[in-house]
Amino acid sequence: MQKSMSSNSRGKSFSLTCFGESHGKCVGAIVDGCPPGFKLSVNDIQKEVDKRRPISEIISTPRKEEDKVELISGVFEGYTTGAPICMIVWNREVNSKTYKEYLLKPRPGHADFPALERYNRFNDYRGGGRFSGRLTVAFVMAGAIAKKILVKTKIEVLAHTAEIAGIKLNAPPTLADIRTNVYENKMRCSNKQTAQLMETAVINARKDDDSVGGIVECLVLNVPVGVGDPIFDNLDADIAKILFNIPGVKGVEFGSGFKVSRLRGSENNDPYILKTNQVVTLTNNAGGILGGLSNGMPIVVRVAFKPTPSISKLQQTVDLKKLVEVPLKIRGRHDACIVPRAVPVVESAVALVMVDHLLRRGLVNI
Repeated sequence: MQKSMSSNSRGKSFSLTCFGESHGKCVGAIVDGCPPGFKLSVNDIQKEVDKRRPISEIISTPRKEEDKVELISGVFEGYTTGAPICMIVWNREVNSKTYKEYLLKPRPGHADFPALERYNRFNDYRGGGRFSGRLTVAFVMAGAIAKKILVKTKIEVLAHTAEIAGIKLNAPPTLADIRTNVYENKMRCSNKQTAQLMETAVINARKDDDSVGGIVECLVLNVPVGVGDPIFDNLDADIAKILFNIPGVKGVEFGSGFKVSRLRGSENNDPYILKTNQVVTLTNNAGGILGGLSNGMPIVVRVAFKPTPSISKLQQTVDLKKLVEVPLKIRGRHDACIVPRAVPVVESAVALVMVDHLLRRGLVNI
């Protein structure tokens, strides 16, 4: 007998359990480990969830879920009780009729085929089921709580679109640009002119019945030295793992990333210096993490997203019943680029890991 799903939770001191399917009744999140007495409202969660909704029909899926958050448990009279916090959004804008065909004709680039084999064809295949980007709303609901907790520690998590379809920023953005501009344009880019070029590339891909990918960069500021644990609980390993949990992610790098393989040690090492009597590094090739522990510098992580696999171009697949190669044209409502909507998801995912590790160290005071 096939083993059932078991990888639906993550975190130790601050954990997230995700439930629901893309075309099921709802998608939900259960956060356990939030200390009691923390002021929290449904509006705190809603304002973050609203950031991941479709931005424009020109570049995003026409599926327009209201995503109105319902806070089910764990909060009483405006404060957390210490009990698990359960949150849901309902799936109302659902059209599953096109997905029956994909049960026996798996879509290229999707998890249809391996999921059918893994769950002996009992999995909910509608809209991708548990493998859909729809499930990232759970990340954002939980991340909203994590981000509000981080305010207490003065740690800030900022993400932005760094690249789409090969179009990228000419220079690293300032923190002011990220804070001010990211949620003021459809591409979630810190530079408005670059955002316009990115948008044109996405529109052109959609006109060609195609899609494009890109890169989201995330910064974590004001992290104290020594957050994390060695070997299997490395801070960067935990961040990388949760980022790979986001559908569509195919690469994660910290600091100078793969570029370090082309450097000498003398070029890659970050020299220590004193700045206002604080030990800092002159450069940040390590991306703020050494030996799995934060080193006090900004954590810098970049996340590569593949092009949306649901495209209208004719593709090739296999009819699993007849065992013959057949053409397939995917129908339905899909994003031409998932990168802009992934920006708040990346922020939320990284915030979850940071709070988990801070609580382990006793560094959070509600």
